[in-house]
Amino acid sequence: MTKSMSQRKEAEAEIRERYRRIKQSLTERRKRLFAASEALAFGYGGVSAVSRATGMSTATVRKGIEESHAIDAGTVEPLAQERSRRPGGGRKRATDKDPTLLSDLKELVEAATRGDPESPLLWTARSLRHLAEALNARGHRVKKNAIARLLKQLGYSLQGNKKRLEGAQHPDRNAQFEHINEKVRRQLEASGPAISVDTKKKELVGSYKNGGRELRPKYDPELVNLYDFCDQNIPKAVPYGVFDLAENQAWVSVGISHDTAEFAVETIRTWWQEMGQPRYPEASSLLIIADGGGSNGYRLRLWKVELQKLADELALPIEVCHLPPGTSTWNKIEHRLFSFITQNWRGKPLVTHQVIVELIAATTTQAGLTVQCRLDEKTSPKGKRISDQQMAAVNLVPEAFHGEWNYVIHPTTSQT
Repeated sequence: MTKSMSQRKEAEAEIRERYRRIKQSLTERRKRLFAASEALAFGYGGVSAVSRATGMSTATVRKGIEESHAIDAGTVEPLAQERSRRPGGGRKRATDKDPTLLSDLKELVEAATRGDPESPLLWTARSLRHLAEALNARGHRVKKNAIARLLKQLGYSLQGNKKRLEGAQHPDRNAQFEHINEKVRRQLEASGPAISVDTKKKELVGSYKNGGRELRPKYDPELVNLYDFCDQNIPKAVPYGVFDLAENQAWVSVGISHDTAEFAVETIRTWWQEMGQPRYPEASSLLIIADGGGSNGYRLRLWKVELQKLADELALPIEVCHLPPGTSTWNKIEHRLFSFITQNWRGKPLVTHQVIVELIAATTTQAGLTVQCRLDEKTSPKGKRISDQQMAAVNLVPEAFHGEWNYVIHPTTSQT
């Protein structure tokens, strides 16, 4: 009896529901046989109805019917229980149909990875589309999905850059680190101040995206500006830090203009007034560990001139040791202060200078780190020139080992 349209739709819905319940437990072969059984039971139009209900193609449903009839008639031997297809059945692998495909793909990718100038992909993004174009130009017939599977087979995956290379190492790099460690050890044994100094990354001040994530109600992210183009009119914050290696305490001055040697030494001066002098009232010297570049670089004349002013004010010799070139990430302040500041303000827009100051001052660790922070609203102009005469007035005594990295600035005679 011919079914009405409503009966067909109802029967199709029942097939869809039965298939939904058991499909996870069916092998490919059993799905075909299930589809065949349902199509035969449905009657006229059963192949199309089952195809719509299960998502299988009509060809697959018909194949299931043929397979079911053949098994019932005994004209073919049933497949082994664990198989869904006869041996050799199914679509042939691309590498079986095209034996040189895998080797050509490997050659293209490896040549681009090694920087082979003959590679057509050296100066282009090695996307699946570009790889397919390059392979098809060699006479292959392959699509992006097949290339993705082959690349996985070759052990390739999408990866970003990883910062690890430090450039050419100075031959005395390790010796300088040993020298610094010995200087710090002696200074701490004498209960003297030893500090690590550096500038943290300059930050945009305003409603701009800040890296990291913070707990908030679901589907309620804090909205920030869509663009953060570099603009001289956008306020910026320049955090310069002083980390006390003995006390696990730090001072950070947040500047509003430029990262200059004048600003760096002013921050050290403020640290001494607020934290250093009360802690080391009997100090006979001050040891500073600094990077080799930036506002406290060993080549910077202004850095040494400003340190001379500080030595005169404190009436203390200032010993300076610079990290060897290309090793700024090994500065103690990076790992024991700046990294925790970054964690503390992750996911928070730095909307004002005061917010930055409060977030820095609130930074603590389980090891007992305490931080004091203050906004420095003085401007520090760039490009300040130091004459030979001014440089000659610096009472600097270089050490025997790499005097350009290790030196002492003594108070001038007139101040002692």
